[in-house]
Amino acid sequence: MAGKMTLYKLVVLGDGGVGKTALTIQLCLNHFVETYDPTIEDSYRKQVQIDGQSCMLEVLDTAGQEEYIALRDQWIRDGEGFVLVYSISSRSSFTRIQRFHSQIQRVKETAMAGSPTYPGSPMSASAPMYGHAPVMLVGNKCDRVTEREVSTQEGQALAKDLGCDFVEASAKNCVNVEKAFFDVVRQLRRQRHQGGGRSPSDRKEPRVRQEKDRLRGANDRRARVAGGNGYGNKRQTNKPKCVIL
Repeated sequence: MAGKMTLYKLVVLGDGGVGKTALTIQLCLNHFVETYDPTIEDSYRKQVQIDGQSCMLEVLDTAGQEEYIALRDQWIRDGEGFVLVYSISSRSSFTRIQRFHSQIQRVKETAMAGSPTYPGSPMSASAPMYGHAPVMLVGNKCDRVTEREVSTQEGQALAKDLGCDFVEASAKNCVNVEKAFFDVVRQLRRQRHQGGGRSPSDRKEPRVRQEKDRLRGANDRRARVAGGNGYGNKRQTNKPKCVIL
């Protein structure tokens, strides 16, 4: 029987108008969106093959406007990896990257301390955390060479300060779009491998099995009381035993 396809939950964050939706739709639908239509929340799924392994990506495209900062906490809490986007033609979007990154760190630290996710989230609440959440810093719109306000070196330096990977991309020309998302998945794979290769729900299974084994052992011991089968009758050999948990 074929194994269940691994799901990775990625969240795209950044200031309004930097091309978060354009990157997401280019990745998932192979199409470039020309017009800017502010997003509040859109979720996309796409089956991909990364390094020879098939997996499912669930990408949440989010609002960049400050009035949605409370919703952003919820989106971050439910995500596993993050694509943090600014536009190379917007200095202000670059300067706000630190704020988004700090919010990721704050929310994830709170989530690891046991803060619950909100009901009805479009993303599963079982996001595994085996360490810091992977982040890819993306300088989008690198096709706008004459409008550049942020140098490649500045992007690299910020990524180094934040401790994350960096790439410049163009949703319009489909440059480094897959790399921006796929490298986050590669980091998540490494984290899951270090964590035993299981999601949090899978990691609960050994404890469930241990409890079942304990109960089964208790039933077996009761069945052996006074040399009988637990009901005062003489024990019969070679008879199948049914234990109802």
